[in-house]
Amino acid sequence: MSYVNPDPEPERSTGLEPGGGVPPGETPPAESSMPEAGPRETHNPAKGWAKGPLAAILLVVVLVAAFFLVYAIILIL
Repeated sequence: MSYVNPDPEPERSTGLEPGGGVPPGETPPAESSMPEAGPRETHNPAKGWAKGPLAAILLVVVLVAAFFLVYAIILIL
C-alpha cells in the first residue's frame, strides 16, 4: 500500500490566492453558535428520588425480606 499525502499541493489546489489564502465564497460558512447553551430555565426539578417512590420501594424490600425470614423459620421448625 502506498502512502498518499492528505494535504494537497498549494500550487495545484483550486481557489487559493497567491499567498495561500482563500478568497471569500470559496469555503462554506463556519458553524453557527449560540451565545448560551439554551433558554433560561426558571424551574429545575429536584435531583434524586422523590419520597413517595422511595418509600414504596423500601416497603416492598422489607416485605420480601420478611417473607423469606418467615419462610426460613417455618422450614427450620
